[in-house]
Amino acid sequence: MRLFSAGRPIRLRSGAAVAVAAGLLTAGLAAPAFADDDPPQTDQLWINPPYEQTLPLGTDGGQPQSRTLGIGLYHDNDNFTVTDGRLTVDVSGLTGVAEVSWPGNCTASGTGAVCDIPVVPAIGGDYEDQVFLTVRAADGAEAGAQGRITYEATAAGGPEGTLTAPHESFETTLTVGSGPDLAIGPVTDVEGARPGDERTVPFKVTNNGNESADGFTLALHASYGLTDLTRYDACAYTTTDGTDYAPSNKANCTFDQVLAPGDSFELPEPLTVRLAPHALNERLDIDVEPGGGAQDLDSGNDYAVLQIGADNTADFSVTGDAVSGAAGETVTAELTFKNNGPAWFGNLGSGDPVAEVRLIVPEGTEVTGVPSGCYPRTLAGGYHPKRTGAPRYDCDLRYWVLEDTRRTFAFSVRVGTVVPGASGAVSIHPPYGEFGEYPFGFDPDLTNNTAVLTVN
Repeated sequence: MRLFSAGRPIRLRSGAAVAVAAGLLTAGLAAPAFADDDPPQTDQLWINPPYEQTLPLGTDGGQPQSRTLGIGLYHDNDNFTVTDGRLTVDVSGLTGVAEVSWPGNCTASGTGAVCDIPVVPAIGGDYEDQVFLTVRAADGAEAGAQGRITYEATAAGGPEGTLTAPHESFETTLTVGSGPDLAIGPVTDVEGARPGDERTVPFKVTNNGNESADGFTLALHASYGLTDLTRYDACAYTTTDGTDYAPSNKANCTFDQVLAPGDSFELPEPLTVRLAPHALNERLDIDVEPGGGAQDLDSGNDYAVLQIGADNTADFSVTGDAVSGAAGETVTAELTFKNNGPAWFGNLGSGDPVAEVRLIVPEGTEVTGVPSGCYPRTLAGGYHPKRTGAPRYDCDLRYWVLEDTRRTFAFSVRVGTVVPGASGAVSIHPPYGEFGEYPFGFDPDLTNNTAVLTVN
């Protein structure tokens, strides 16, 4: 089960651009990296093609099926307007493997085409593919044959007036195949649900391949706030306890029905789930695989995630401590995070910590014992070379907290100099960003997200 897959993010690029671009994607989608009065004066053009695609042969010797490849351009810096995108597509590597049909915004020439994209969006906006190629296996191609499409691109804009995508960094590999291709029908995310609601989840699987599927398996993975999955005779149901991963409800099903090419299957009765009183941001993962050990031609469409958002709150709070000690004495200071509910919360897509508990060390003291999960920092949040003696500590929670989770971080604090009334700030923060910059939108009371640690 793909525990941390999150819908359909923008695809990562191949080649040397992957690592750099992945970081830019994260930064671009998470938060602006510069203040409005100091905008960056750099920009970069990127191509966003599918990494690979399998092309099925024809059914019973018939015409091979077509597939659509969506490709697009985007750039990094939304302070610039980028226009006149030109995507150059080279299909010379597909000879004898696949054939391409060009869309209306592409002008073909020889073994390639140039495609016009009038406006290039910036990352973080409403990105959509702009060029759609229709591809199919070439006549006479055999299963296993491979070829590739390569891409280059330029556009007008940016600080220099012209942007160029990294050279020789983007490609799509096409493989001719034969077999079943199970595809789950589209699912639509749900917002505004309420705890206690029962929701029906449309489920339909279709065999888009060129060979029959000799039965198939279905796996359902419902997050902790979803209960009462519909019971089917073909399914086995389990509940995880939340020891290593967030608690969840699972169903593993085996259906014997043969799905010929083009056939579809629907469950004997509608699939429903109920939102528990502690529901908040929930998800249902759906996964199908052909039976009989067959290899699915395209694993990208046999998996779906349904997001269900509930109108609920989770009240996070933190308490500090009051300790006393003479000069030279070491005392224990306990900082406690608590979720007062009524909802649980989990970063089920990213796996990031739910929150950080931060301690600013009081004047005249030194931390000599650091609890598990806590990391030394400079006051500004930078790297600190030693585990003890830092002026600040950030303590990670797990990627989920239940509706009644309580976690205490016990620090050993040595009193070096008695400073009457010395105190250090204790606070809760999202895993990225400062308190108040990206507040917990589900938390109805931010006043209890701060506390103090007082000494003497």
